Amino acid sequence: MIRHDALDRLPVRHAVPELLTALEERGTAVLHAPPGTGKTTLVPLALAGLIGDGPRRRVLVAEPRRMAVRAAARRMAWLLGQDVGEAVGFSVRGERRTGPATRVEVVTTGVLLQRLQRDPELADVDVVLLDECHERHLDADTAMAFLVDVRATLRPELKLIAASATTDAEAWAELLTVLDGTGPAPVVRSKGEGHGYAVRFAAPPAGVRPSHGTWVDPALLRHVAATVRLACERHQGDILCFLPGTGEIARTAGMLADLDADVFQLHGRAPAAVQDAVLRGAEPGGRRRVILATSVAESSLTVPGVRIVVDSGLAREPRTDHARGLGSLATVPVSLAAATQRSGRSGREAAGVVYRCWAEADDGRRSRFPSPEIEIADLASFALRTACWGDPTAEGLALLDTPPAGAMAAARSVLTAIGAVDGEGRATERGVRMSRLGVHPRLARALIDGAPEVGARRAAEVVALLSEEPPREYGDDLAAAWRAARRGADGYGARWKAEARRLERSAAEAGPASPRAGDVGAPAGGGEDAVAGLVTAYAFPERVARARESGGFLMVSGTGAELADRSGLGSAPWLAVAVADRTARSATARVRLAAVVDEDVARAAAGHLLASGEEVHWEDGEVVARSVSRLGAVELTARPLRDGADPGRVRAALLDGLRREGLGLLRWSRESEELRLRLAFLHRVVGEPWPEMAEGALLDRADEWLEPELSRARRRADLGRIDAGQALGRLLPWATGEAGRLDELAPERIEVPSGSRIRVDYGGEQPVLAVKLQEMFGLAETPRVAGGTPVVVHLLSPAGRPAAVTADLASFWRDGYRAVRAELRGRYPRHPWPEDPAGAEPTRHTSARLRRER
Repeated sequence: MIRHDALDRLPVRHAVPELLTALEERGTAVLHAPPGTGKTTLVPLALAGLIGDGPRRRVLVAEPRRMAVRAAARRMAWLLGQDVGEAVGFSVRGERRTGPATRVEVVTTGVLLQRLQRDPELADVDVVLLDECHERHLDADTAMAFLVDVRATLRPELKLIAASATTDAEAWAELLTVLDGTGPAPVVRSKGEGHGYAVRFAAPPAGVRPSHGTWVDPALLRHVAATVRLACERHQGDILCFLPGTGEIARTAGMLADLDADVFQLHGRAPAAVQDAVLRGAEPGGRRRVILATSVAESSLTVPGVRIVVDSGLAREPRTDHARGLGSLATVPVSLAAATQRSGRSGREAAGVVYRCWAEADDGRRSRFPSPEIEIADLASFALRTACWGDPTAEGLALLDTPPAGAMAAARSVLTAIGAVDGEGRATERGVRMSRLGVHPRLARALIDGAPEVGARRAAEVVALLSEEPPREYGDDLAAAWRAARRGADGYGARWKAEARRLERSAAEAGPASPRAGDVGAPAGGGEDAVAGLVTAYAFPERVARARESGGFLMVSGTGAELADRSGLGSAPWLAVAVADRTARSATARVRLAAVVDEDVARAAAGHLLASGEEVHWEDGEVVARSVSRLGAVELTARPLRDGADPGRVRAALLDGLRREGLGLLRWSRESEELRLRLAFLHRVVGEPWPEMAEGALLDRADEWLEPELSRARRRADLGRIDAGQALGRLLPWATGEAGRLDELAPERIEVPSGSRIRVDYGGEQPVLAVKLQEMFGLAETPRVAGGTPVVVHLLSPAGRPAAVTADLASFWRDGYRAVRAELRGRYPRHPWPEDPAGAEPTRHTSARLRRER
């Protein structure tokens, strides 16, 4: 019996006539309905003609999460007074409850994509409602793009609805532009008639540190737990508390263990019994409930009895390191749209209250909407789907956001390596088979290539472990986790067994695998450790890792990897890493789950990275020439080259050594150093054609001044035999004739009045002439060099100590000399100190010797 009283309380009922009219006239529509209005439950029933007077239709409702699928189907069946599987059914991966009379089927977006790839026409479907579009999950965006394509080319009569609880309806309306060219799809808006909620901000104490990676400051969790306790004291009703992940949920639950309430932990991996208990509501007269939940409870679910929401303000988003093939989760501030969704959980059945665990001033700094998953996620599955759809670049698909070019290139590289696409990005027969298995292409490859070698059942069981990471308490040894899952009676074990059975069936239905180069041919009777390692290596060949002598492991991708301190895998020579993550602050990845393999398996799985050849490079101050075999970044074998290395490679290695260690590797005499300084001075003062002497500039012109000696060199010692000064001479401007003016423009020595030839120092900003004061008697003008640059004269005492510095000798003789004479004549009485130095005779000797020479 239909529960009309419950249906009549759903505010969206007022928008249904407008929605039906829009579908009849335009074929597409966007439904904007706030949380709690009934868009997920009442609208599909009306579209199917199960309530109201509308025509009977077959309706497909796509939800982003399995929990939401089951909850929505259960709620709709209850509204009709039926059991699930009658007029309303559902399908999730590995489970389907439908019957001949089913008119509304609720599915995950992943299941919808699988159906679209098998049957693009969706021949038995009249209407598709894509729910919670605002969450911007990649599967949902992809499904909508495919559906728009189907409607434009195959099924113009197929009706599409994008349902959103936030204010981004116009963007979806533009995407669903109707076929008759009359513009965007109509937007139907439903006003909320909920009971409302009050928002209170509960800012955390000072000193709480920002989250990074999956780390959340324990102080924030203590604050969230304290806020839950405060809400319990002040308000009646159940509490729904949003936290970013299962780890934070478990820790917060521990802090609330003494609370006078039943504390539930709700997340995607929670046992079905826990999920059912939460969604069923408390028994009459039962204890108060506190539900600690991840974002699975943000939308599509009504949790009975909830009057209070406590929001930690954090969410988890995927991050992908495309260069290393590693994925991770990032803890980010929840968007304003998601915060509104969370808040709406509190006012569905009565007036509610929301505690936001952040300062009110922080609201304005939050993003409006969550990051579209297409911009931040691994796109390998997306790229394979679009390739199978016939649009490898996705340029012809109706997407709100263009997939990043780098992420798509990385995805195509993975797909090419596993044989899923050809060189043009088109799906191969093998790739089509992979796409039908309902797992990531890497795991599909592991199942397809592993099944013939280890048996379909065992391959499916390992792939099932890889498709949903086992609980941390299972440990980091994949083979041990496999045995634990087989024994386990927990929720994970049950899901794992169901998924393994599904994968085994799917692999059989998809047909035999085409042969692949590099198969190991491991006996089907191999031990579980060997089987786990083989299948994992097939799934993640770039993560095959070899133990380092210095500790830890090196993946063939080039990324270092570390195990937990007490891991039992530490003595393994090789690992196939199943789960690893790398934080922005760490140079190495943390291994969460791995299996032991041997070198033969590593070579077979990552065979596309196997390379052999000569390696000549600069290492530890010398040229190293070897014949090397590598598996990606991992060196397998190496031996010295006995017959000599390629001269070009040796020359390149020597140049690399010069860049690393500097031109000091050459032989620099005093004359060579001085020549370089003179040329640098001329380049600075005169410019072209005098060459630049900076190290980088000289290395850029190595072909001009270090040849032919550089090409004849074979090792470091040979560089030390190259006369740098002689080589620099090749850079002088010989062609213009200017080279002949070097001694004129930047003389190595200058002859002073005494007859001495004094060396000029060009190492500073200006040339310096350091000469005994008495040798400069009689010289009125300061010496000058290139461009009229005056030489700075350092006038020395008879003992060679600085007495005065001047760039204007005439001025010094006139104004400065008297003071120097008065200070030094008593100290050096044997040397001449005439009153008129400008007219005196210069000398290198004492006064007595000067008199004798006269």
